[in-house]
Formats: sequence, structure tokens, C-alpha cells
Amino acid sequence: MRIVRLANFITPCSGGLRTALRELGAGYAAAGHEPVLVMPGAADQDEQTPQGRVITLRGPVLPLSGGYRLLLSRRRVMDILESLRPDRLEVSDRTTLRWTGPWARRHDVPAVMVSHESVAGLLALPLRTRRHGSPGLPPAGAAGRMVQGLARVIADTLNARTAQAYAQVVCTTRWAAAEFERLGVRNLLHVPLGVDLELFSPRRRSPALRQRYAAPGEVLIVHCGRLSVEKKPHRSIDALHRLHHRPHQRRHVAGHGRRGARARAGGDLRPGRAGGNGVWHAGRGERFGGAARGDRGRRGDGER
Repeated sequence: MRIVRLANFITPCSGGLRTALRELGAGYAAAGHEPVLVMPGAADQDEQTPQGRVITLRGPVLPLSGGYRLLLSRRRVMDILESLRPDRLEVSDRTTLRWTGPWARRHDVPAVMVSHESVAGLLALPLRTRRHGSPGLPPAGAAGRMVQGLARVIADTLNARTAQAYAQVVCTTRWAAAEFERLGVRNLLHVPLGVDLELFSPRRRSPALRQRYAAPGEVLIVHCGRLSVEKKPHRSIDALHRLHHRPHQRRHVAGHGRRGARARAGGDLRPGRAGGNGVWHAGRGERFGGAARGDRGRRGDGER
């Protein structure tokens, strides 16, 4: 069975969506199917990979997004779909690619929309203002409620139309599913993400690695995530500043992105998860939470 997958909002070298797509493709291929991924990139490309065939179409960078690219040419995407003649269609963007649902219906192709994030949360990001030098914080009072209300109205419209356009809506988290549940969507399915318990295992805890970053008796806090606005890396810095009166603490940041300079100002940019006392991922608009889930697996209570 040829499973064609379409996705937007993919960064060049990191991100939960990229990881999920890679693992899904590899799983489909191992099960004997023919997975094909169509995604945006800096240049056109067509290659065979362990996750199956990957077709990259040149797409523009979304401004102020930290490097996300989009498939905006409907004609090019439609030509690719018609040439591939998929048996199944999976789409991971309910904003600019929602038109593929009606296309699939016209061509008798069962289609699924995979929802990984909170659209209301993501839509609110460009509408938010600065406060105390921290980007991405909502305005206080009535202005904040207006921003959140507007984002929710837009999200509800997109989600209602998405549910009508596709045979099934699959949400990877309860956070993402909540937007559809409040609309009473019936073709909704929750399929939780899992954790590789071989990679994120309690057996991998490393006292030697911990000693490189924190002395005995010190608390080691690790921020793990891409340093971009929607991930809110400033929250870990602000939290550390509030805890400055408590001695014997060290913070380390594992990640990179547009907000890297400020993150480096608040802590060292070095990995230390294998020996940390606490790990956090501060973004609310997206809830892959791969870093947090991996840490849960490392402690032995991960979700398969």
C-alpha cells in the first residue's frame, strides 16, 4: 500500500514533527508498505531513505518562525499527488494543506489529518507582545483575553472544517485532542506518542557525566529543546532567576535556535540530561514533548 504523507512546518535539522515522520515512515516500510513523504525544503530533491521515498519541494521560510518552511504551491503538490496515486493520504498541517482532504475524497483516497499541536496556541504567538523583555508572553488583562479569544475562534473554525474534510483526525496528545473534543468531533482518534525505552533507559544514567556539570550536592537543571519563540526558552531562564537565592544550582541548555543568545546568557549550552535532577520543555503551543517524554522513559515511567 502506498502511503503518501504531506507535512509543513519542518525545521532543517530538528523538531518533533521531523522525528515522528521519520519513525512513522520507517515503521510503514518495515510493515511492507510504500511510504512517500512530501515536505518543504530549501531546494527540490527526491531521494530514497530508511523512512521511504522523500520528495522535497522548494518552499519559502515562514517569517519569524525560526526556520519553518511551507508547501504553498497547490499546483505542484497536486501534480505530485496525481502522479503518485496514493492508496492512503496522511496530512500534518490543517492550515495551508487542508484542501487535500476534498482532493482525496474526489479521488476515493482515504485521508487522515494528523494533529500534533494546539492551533490556538500557535496562532496566538504572533499576536502576543513583549513584557519585561520576554517575547511570547501574552498581554495582561483584557488585551490578553482578547488575543486568546481571537486565536480560539480562528482555531475552532479551522478544526471544524478539518474534521469535515478528512475521514479521520488523529491527535498525538490529549492537549491537541482537546480542541476537537470541545467541538464534539466524532471522527477523532487519540494515538499517543511513545518513547524509545532502549535509548531513554534508566540504565543510561551517567554519574560521570553529571560530575562534569555539577558538583556533589548541587542541583542540575537541564533545558532541552529548540531555542525558538514557540518553545519559550526564556521561561527556564526566568525560573532560574527566581531561584537565584537558592545556592548550589547549575543549569545546562541542550538545543539551538534563534533564541540561543539569550539562553546562553542564562546558562551553559552543553548537554547533561543523563545526569540531571530535572528536565523541562517550556512551550505550550506545541506538545510533542519529545524531550520530556524521553526523560520520563529515562526515569522508568515512559509511555510506549
